[in-house]
Amino acid sequence: MTPTAATKTSRKPWPIVAAVVVLALLGWFGYRALSPSGTAPAATFTLLSGEKVSTADLKGKVYLVNFWATSCATCIKEMPDMVKTYEQFKGKGLEFVAVAMNYDPPMYVMNFAQTRGLPFKVAMDTDGSAAKAFGNVGLTPTTFVIDKQGRILKRYVGEPEWESLHKLLDGALAKSA
Repeated sequence: MTPTAATKTSRKPWPIVAAVVVLALLGWFGYRALSPSGTAPAATFTLLSGEKVSTADLKGKVYLVNFWATSCATCIKEMPDMVKTYEQFKGKGLEFVAVAMNYDPPMYVMNFAQTRGLPFKVAMDTDGSAAKAFGNVGLTPTTFVIDKQGRILKRYVGEPEWESLHKLLDGALAKSA
C-alpha cells in the first residue's frame, strides 16, 4: 500500500509548524529577558565612601541604576552623557547609582570616579549580588529606569537613546508618588 498524494502533502506542514512554534518561543523568551521585570529588586549598593544605599531607601524617588565597568568602551563613552542627564534632572528629584561590576578593580573605579568628577553615587558590586538581584546583569552598560513606586520602567542594554530616556524621565518625575 502506497501513501496517497493527500497523505504526502499533509506531512509537509509539520516541520513548518514546529519551526514557527520554536521561533515564537525563542521570541517570547527573548522579549522576557529584555523587558522590564516589574518592580526593582531588593538590593543594597556599597558606595565608594563605604555608605550603603538600598533600593528601599530610593523608593519614592525616580532613579537610574547603571551597571558599568572601567574596561567597557561603551560605558566610558556614555558616561559624559550620563553625567549630563543627571545634571539635567537632579533638580527635579532624579537619583542615580552607577554600579561597577564585581570584576572591576576598586582602584580603577575610584580613580575613574575622581578624575571624571562623577556627581552621582558610585557603588562597587564586589560580590556580584546587585547584578544578580537585577536579573543576572552580565552585559555592560545596562541601565534601569525606576519610578517612584519602585517599578522598572525601562531597561537599556548598551547606550540609551538619549532623547527617549529624557522623555521617560520627564514623565516619571512629573508624576506624584
